[in-house]
Amino acid sequence: MNLTELNRIATAMVAPGKGILAADESSGTIKKRFDAIGVESTEGNRRDYREMLFRSKEAMNRYISGVILYDETIWQDAKDGTPLVKLIEQSGAIPGIKVDEGTQGLPMCPGETVTVGLDKLAERLKKYYERGARFAKWRAVIDIGSGIPSMTAISVNAHALARYAALCQAAQIVPIVEPEVLMDGDHDLDRCYEVTERVLNKTFQELRVQRVALEGMVLKPNMAISGKKCAKQASVEEVAEKTIRLLKACVPAAVPGVAFLSGGQSDEEATAHLNAMHKLGPLPWGLTFSYGRALQAAPQKAWSGKAENVVAGQNAFSHRARMNGLASKGEWQSSLEKKAA
Repeated sequence: MNLTELNRIATAMVAPGKGILAADESSGTIKKRFDAIGVESTEGNRRDYREMLFRSKEAMNRYISGVILYDETIWQDAKDGTPLVKLIEQSGAIPGIKVDEGTQGLPMCPGETVTVGLDKLAERLKKYYERGARFAKWRAVIDIGSGIPSMTAISVNAHALARYAALCQAAQIVPIVEPEVLMDGDHDLDRCYEVTERVLNKTFQELRVQRVALEGMVLKPNMAISGKKCAKQASVEEVAEKTIRLLKACVPAAVPGVAFLSGGQSDEEATAHLNAMHKLGPLPWGLTFSYGRALQAAPQKAWSGKAENVVAGQNAFSHRARMNGLASKGEWQSSLEKKAA
């Protein structure tokens, strides 16, 4: 393992003013997104859509540090025969790959899941590295509900995350460690804080046990935020303050950076929360975005599967990428959204 090189890549992934595009929707998820805009989810349409994003010069060159790909996409070529991985590299961004294989029900723990995909991961990582991937992603899913999460669910998911991270580093690939506490319930901000604190502490404990070099990884956590069904929604300032307090309590300074997931927030909410965090003084790690829907909802709608809308789709993508790029330096203002509209 060359830790200097892993650290260089991890640091580049969280460079100020840039963030990560999560374009790793599974076939099922992208079908839902395409259904919403009336586009058939064929391999060709998925490729055309992602090619449109990766050819968005302004967004890719200026605001995107890396792209998380799905297995199908990493092997695809653009219409002109250029591998999509090459388009990403040519823009100066780093190609990455989602390697988990989704979740399964956790035995003896009703309503809870564990992420699977460790079998044969070492061989898969080797092939992905040869194809150009320099980082990977594995998502653990923790739900908040009545009597959950159990310590069992937190422990097995943290253990799997750490195993995955160690395998990545052995393959000279930077692991994005993503323990996501979902915002689906009616829990309040304090309950989210308490659960996320337990999840992060357990995750870092396991990472140490598995001898993962913290300098060669990126953390992708949820923000401390009210559940979607909670009657009292926390303000932007509360979310920022609580999230930074949480990270300072749980995330070692050796980690080069934290790239948040948007997790069901609206485009502007995700941007505003990230921006507000940067107002809270100097931080020990880079702090940026690794958004999927919050970067893609607008370009998907503008494109709607039509070749004549490619430029409109690219403009919408560039706008969202720029807004989040500014937020990752604390320079975003809501008035910039209205100007664009």
